[in-house]
Amino acid sequence: MSEPSHAPLTRLSSDEQMFRDTIRRFAGEQIAPLVRQMDESQQMDSKLLRQLFELGLMGIEIPEQYGGSAGTFFEAILAVEELSAVDPSVGVLVDVQNTLCINALVRWATPEQKQKHLNRLASDTIGAYALSEASSGSDAFALQTRATKAQGKDGYVLNGQKLWITNAKEAGVFIVFATIDPALGYKGITAFLVEKGMEGFTLGKKEDKLGIRASSTCELVFRDCFIPSSNVLGEPGKGYKIAIETLNEGRIGIGAQMLGLAQGAWNHAAHWAKERKQFGKTIVSFQAMQFQLAEMATEIEAARLMVYNAARLKDARLDFLKEAAMCKYFASHVAERVASLAVEVYGGSGFVKDYPVEKLYRDAKIGKIYEGTSFMQLATIAKLTLGV
Repeated sequence: MSEPSHAPLTRLSSDEQMFRDTIRRFAGEQIAPLVRQMDESQQMDSKLLRQLFELGLMGIEIPEQYGGSAGTFFEAILAVEELSAVDPSVGVLVDVQNTLCINALVRWATPEQKQKHLNRLASDTIGAYALSEASSGSDAFALQTRATKAQGKDGYVLNGQKLWITNAKEAGVFIVFATIDPALGYKGITAFLVEKGMEGFTLGKKEDKLGIRASSTCELVFRDCFIPSSNVLGEPGKGYKIAIETLNEGRIGIGAQMLGLAQGAWNHAAHWAKERKQFGKTIVSFQAMQFQLAEMATEIEAARLMVYNAARLKDARLDFLKEAAMCKYFASHVAERVASLAVEVYGGSGFVKDYPVEKLYRDAKIGKIYEGTSFMQLATIAKLTLGV
């Protein structure tokens, strides 16, 4: 992986171009043939998971000393974009691994925790990020999951449930947020490293979703689950800070996922328009179709510049909160619009599962919902631009 780029925000360095092109080829050759089968089975292909690790895509920012690629956040964003152009389910798998789980561990974990978990995340273990609950969606810190001090042991006992947890079925390590004292409000929230197989921790219902169906989304159940103090991430009571900072980065990742989805839908629509004939000529010959595809391409490019800008700012250690909210909000809207128009370009064929745009249309809807709804992004943007 390359060192942090000093190229202009909107231009890729030669290393970044090479990195992007490698992932683009991999996605086209290895993922594309699996997309429909994974969507219908609602399961990620196990061979594909191994390939993602072998390519280093599951540990892009992990330092080399822990077996990672020592890449940049921007490279992680490029990876999510290119994977999502073929299958947004694979894109979000890699996104949660890198922009949420790994970023949190790199920044907040102790040396011992890094040695144990980063090596695994770089080689063979998938991570999940467990914040949401039935009563805490947009109100992310209205947590009911409790962590109480264990009697006679150095640790905590976890009780509660988590909902909507991406990667849960495949994950081996979970970053779980719970409150150690509800009276403290957000200052009581603490992050814990919970490992698959710990006594008292089970997977609950796996959701049957509209889109990104190959990406697992499950309930987590904790019943008197003992967590040693050595598994506290950061410090007790600092979970809110970890959550906020990682979710800010995660917004850029979802922006990249939606950007890739939109580009993939446009690619399919443009190809179809050049092949499909009506009234004796290809439909791309009609000016109305040209204008529609041109407008879609313009919106995609605008989303790309916003996503790339936010990622560059993050790598440069500059403020990026406003830009992250903006790119997530805008890319989500562009993805839904472009995917919808792509279905229309295909006509009746776009409404059936034999062609790829039907799936991308279903996949697009989640962009306005998870990792902060579009309304929550607008609230952040308003606060930072209007001071309200």
